[in-house]
Amino acid sequence: MRKYFFVIAAAVLLLDRLAKWSVARNIPLHDSVTVIPGCFHLTHVENTGAAFGLFAESTAQWKIGALVSFSVIALMVVSALLWKHSHALSTTTIGLSLILGGATGNLWDRMLTGHVVDFLDFYIGSYHWPAFNVADSAIVIGAILLVSEIVFAKSGNEAVKSSS
Repeated sequence: MRKYFFVIAAAVLLLDRLAKWSVARNIPLHDSVTVIPGCFHLTHVENTGAAFGLFAESTAQWKIGALVSFSVIALMVVSALLWKHSHALSTTTIGLSLILGGATGNLWDRMLTGHVVDFLDFYIGSYHWPAFNVADSAIVIGAILLVSEIVFAKSGNEAVKSSS
């Protein structure tokens, strides 16, 4: 069963690498391509911070080292959890697989270049979400799956207890 989790993570990594390569190759830095007018652009930006541009403006010398260290620790924890829960394909293991692939994709960039290529740029009027990438999307979707598993498992257990 473990191979499926690593296939999911590898698919996320491959899609992330291909998307970032394509954007970096075809869209000049800070330029945009309109996909949906008034809502969505592909915009080539380089993020030296964490997800969604957090800490990008920081000039601290330790920033890249801290982000890389955090990513490596997160990858070890997620890998250990996947190994532990590898007996079944579940919301938890799919979520962990998505997080593993996404974290690996962003770590790859950060280790090679010191920044992450972001390009998915959503906005409505003056409300603008920071640009992000496939890896960030996989991490967020994986986290949502993990939280939903916790919330729905808890409410399901409470329903069983109250019917007893």
